[in-house]
Amino acid sequence: MTQEEKFIKMTTEPVPKLVGTLAVPTIISMLVTSFYNMADTYFVGKLNTSATAAVGVVFSLMAVIQAFGFLFGHGAGNFMARKLGEKNREEASQIANAGFFFCLVFGIIFMIAGLIFVEPLAYFLGSTETILPYAVDYMRIILFGSPYMMASFVLNNQMRYQGNAMYAMVGILVGAVLNIGLDPLLIFGLDMGIKGAAWATIISQAVSFLLLLGATRIGGNIPITLKRNPFVFRLLPEICMGGLPSLCRQGIASISVILLNTSARDLAFAHAGDASAVLYADAAIAGMSIVSRITMFANSALIGFGQGFQPVCSFNYGAKIYKRVKDSFWFCVKTSLIFLLVVAVLGFIFAPNLVELMRDDDPLVSQIGSFALRAQCITFPLNAWIVMCNMLLQACGQSVSASLVASCRQGICFIPMLYVLPAFFDFTGLMIAQPVADVFTLVISMGFGLYFLKKLQDTGIKGGE
Repeated sequence: MTQEEKFIKMTTEPVPKLVGTLAVPTIISMLVTSFYNMADTYFVGKLNTSATAAVGVVFSLMAVIQAFGFLFGHGAGNFMARKLGEKNREEASQIANAGFFFCLVFGIIFMIAGLIFVEPLAYFLGSTETILPYAVDYMRIILFGSPYMMASFVLNNQMRYQGNAMYAMVGILVGAVLNIGLDPLLIFGLDMGIKGAAWATIISQAVSFLLLLGATRIGGNIPITLKRNPFVFRLLPEICMGGLPSLCRQGIASISVILLNTSARDLAFAHAGDASAVLYADAAIAGMSIVSRITMFANSALIGFGQGFQPVCSFNYGAKIYKRVKDSFWFCVKTSLIFLLVVAVLGFIFAPNLVELMRDDDPLVSQIGSFALRAQCITFPLNAWIVMCNMLLQACGQSVSASLVASCRQGICFIPMLYVLPAFFDFTGLMIAQPVADVFTLVISMGFGLYFLKKLQDTGIKGGE
């Protein structure tokens, strides 16, 4: 497909069909990523508890790698999509190359710093004396792959913003299947233990990276090349500002999970008897962690749908066809609301079954997890507006408001609730912190979203409105 054909498609094809075409591969990519991120945990879990815990510790480092990949990937992707909407392919090409190479250089610096301070970093991320040897072994190998792991997220998002989500999906899918296959082979077949899991991860990520890099030269994608200077520093602030909401969303989510687990532990020790404090603390952390994984898995489908909406939004915003921007936004909000209502009802009904699927021999974990999951299901449909509003603002270059909205649900609104609500409602307050934060986030995001939609209405509208 030529760039002109792509422009016609992005600006004229019916919104439901266009968003669906772009969203399905992205949803699959997000779900596959969520699934194979758990593969290492599953297979390493066959070794011992300390090794399993080490994977959990290093997973937070991998979340940081993903966050910085999103910073450059979403920032460059949004920027270049708007330029393609303006039919400025030359500038879009510069943005694509700058986003990729700046990220690659940042990844190399990140790798070197991580390798120098690998032991302190492992302690900082939560290792104990028994976990530390496993965490260091696993982390050191992951850090070697961090530059191209970050750059893979950039390539993935740039292709998605050009309307070629299928290429991005294939790259991720091949890597996921390879990772799941290599895990048991290297961990058990070659008796490499936790190092085998790390090697499986970076080998599969390397294959994905090479596939995505090769795909930039086909399908009308903008090629990544060093033939001309890719380090155009004037583009860096715009790229970073455009990706800041994604960095906030991903980074704050990681911090909030750590704080949630810490709060659950401290509250359990404060209110349980001496004999049962440790058991209650473990059950509390386990229950809340299980709920976080279940809701994050459901959210990955929603975010994948939103990421299918963003290229349509950016492209038409750049082309000044504001009616399609609004039409695609409202279509996504309505569709997401229906999906989340179904998920919320099913989650509320089957909460005990879902929690016990992850941990079936501890009634206290089931009790805590079931209550927390049902509480979150009550407000889960509110994410239809919250997430799509955040995606709209980010795709249209409203970096400050998008970053604020992205920071609310698991940061600005959530973190204070972790400390305020337990003071009044004890452990129940901790379990309802996320639903209460969702209500406050909805109010804030509606203010930003409705203001921006009104601004679009008042700007000289093009495209038939």
